[in-house]
Amino acid sequence: MVEPDQRLYYLLQRAAHRLRTTLDRRCLAVAGVTTAQLGALFAVQEEPGITQQGLAHTLGLRESAVTGLVGRLTTAGLLSRQAHPRQHRAVVLELTEAGEAALKAARPEIDRFNTEVRALLGDDGFGQTAAAMNRLAHWGE
Repeated sequence: MVEPDQRLYYLLQRAAHRLRTTLDRRCLAVAGVTTAQLGALFAVQEEPGITQQGLAHTLGLRESAVTGLVGRLTTAGLLSRQAHPRQHRAVVLELTEAGEAALKAARPEIDRFNTEVRALLGDDGFGQTAAAMNRLAHWGE
């Protein structure tokens, strides 16, 4: 019997790539946004008025990456930037109506995707995988 591949990092990378490209394709088709863009939109929805620095921290990205991401979302009309009322160099982010519509359009596809992954892994496997990924995401904090 062949042993299953135990190269965890390699397997995580392959799985993440497959999941991201599959969901990116679906979300682009239904909402015109990628999963990275959705992550930013969901974060702004959960914390209206978040700064770009706060968004970078929430997403675990460098501020330079978030600057480009926010620029693309602003150009697309999905986010608005306003001067921060107390911090001279900071801006606050808000969803636009188009941003809210993109999230609303993407949500059924995200739910469908999660249902498919749950069916693939089984309820126990899905829960265990989610718990394991959460532990790995917070490892060393």
